[in-house]
Amino acid sequence: MGVTGTPLDRVDGIPKVTGRARYTADHALPGLAHAVMVTSSIPRGEIAAIDTSACEHMPGVRLVLTPFNAPRLPKGGKAAADIPTAGHVMSLLQDTAVHYNNQPIAVVVADTLEQARDAARCLPVQYRQADAVLDFAQARMQARKPDEDEDGSADSHRGDPDAGMRGAAAVIDAVYTTPMENHNPMEPHATIAAWDGDHLTLYDATQYVTGVRKAVSAAFGIPADRVRVICPYVGGGFGCKGSVWSHVVLAAMAARQASRPVKLVVERTQMFGPVGARPMTEQHVVAAAARDGALSAIRHDVIACTSTTEEWLEACALITRRLYACPNQQTSQRLVELNIGPPTFMRAPGEATGSFALECALDELSEQLGIDPVELRLRNHADSDPERHLPFSSKSLRECYRVAAERFGWARRNPPRARCMPTASWRAWAWPPRPTPLTARPPAQWCACCRTAPRWCAPARKTLAPALTRS
Repeated sequence: MGVTGTPLDRVDGIPKVTGRARYTADHALPGLAHAVMVTSSIPRGEIAAIDTSACEHMPGVRLVLTPFNAPRLPKGGKAAADIPTAGHVMSLLQDTAVHYNNQPIAVVVADTLEQARDAARCLPVQYRQADAVLDFAQARMQARKPDEDEDGSADSHRGDPDAGMRGAAAVIDAVYTTPMENHNPMEPHATIAAWDGDHLTLYDATQYVTGVRKAVSAAFGIPADRVRVICPYVGGGFGCKGSVWSHVVLAAMAARQASRPVKLVVERTQMFGPVGARPMTEQHVVAAAARDGALSAIRHDVIACTSTTEEWLEACALITRRLYACPNQQTSQRLVELNIGPPTFMRAPGEATGSFALECALDELSEQLGIDPVELRLRNHADSDPERHLPFSSKSLRECYRVAAERFGWARRNPPRARCMPTASWRAWAWPPRPTPLTARPPAQWCACCRTAPRWCAPARKTLAPALTRS
């Protein structure tokens, strides 16, 4: 820990800032062809037909892969789905079903990127469209219990939450929502695939080279030692590059069929759906405390969306089970299936969205009690895991509170009372996530106590409730 806080030179720093770093798409191989994915324009249905004849005769086109001519893979292309972390149910042209908008449904390979793009744009696709489930608010009525979460149970219960609520001096009952947030790192996903007999070399933009090796070897039914994965630099990931997505295997399929190396770079517009996102959540939090601020009960009920092709649980309630010392607690986690691409990891999956709701509730509780928000957290600090009744290997949260408060002058804030935090829905579609822009309101209308729009401020909301309701 002696290096903490000490400036260190990054071994990859100079190559990155000088442009000498070679990212996945920068590698040049002899005879390299370029591939472009064609993605669905409907959210649910079936591909009725794809006429490749005109596309195949366009300049430079080497190959057009569709569900009607793609090579068959082990287990219908789902052999890699169960591989931990890296595995997903991929769209590998093994059937004609469409499960979400922007799903990969074909691949065009040509001598140049421009030729591949032109041909891909000209590929006619006929669909038999079906009704899609896209409205979270309506679909939540069919929310179901997930198979399991990281703790082995979708629900938790300790003590008597109802009794803790009844005897409380203050109770907060609120619903917090977060939207889907899509990955968009500076470097999009990219793969170069090259076969040498039955050995495959992949240049892949990934955070998990061994996971790619396991997933791709499983997808093709070949030994893992015949797959080599190279990734010297990653141009941003945040979790989306920790899994293996359809384009990786599609590039390898195209390279094998075309008998030459193939580069496939996911287009920016294709980053929405095929490569994961943080799922939408609706979180109902009820928090109660005694007059001295001691938490007497917490209830945290989560509904999150997942895809129809596989289950992904954004485990928002896990952090509530362990973060604060509370004798009475109940949590639940439910899933709503939508016709969307499979969700995935994004920067603190579960913890980010779950702590957003929990901490907003605590801020509102501190305002209601008239207790400093930092002090409220210190009074409810968990010295051991309240869920498993085990000691933490280490925990420095008290010290973090103290140091942070000193460094940004928490005690000198104006006014020295419960400080508000945003409690409405987030509005974010890319990294980094942001609340609804506060600059949308004229500065003269900002709250004097915290320099935010009044609708964000708990004290101001009470004073301005009629006006805010009208707005």
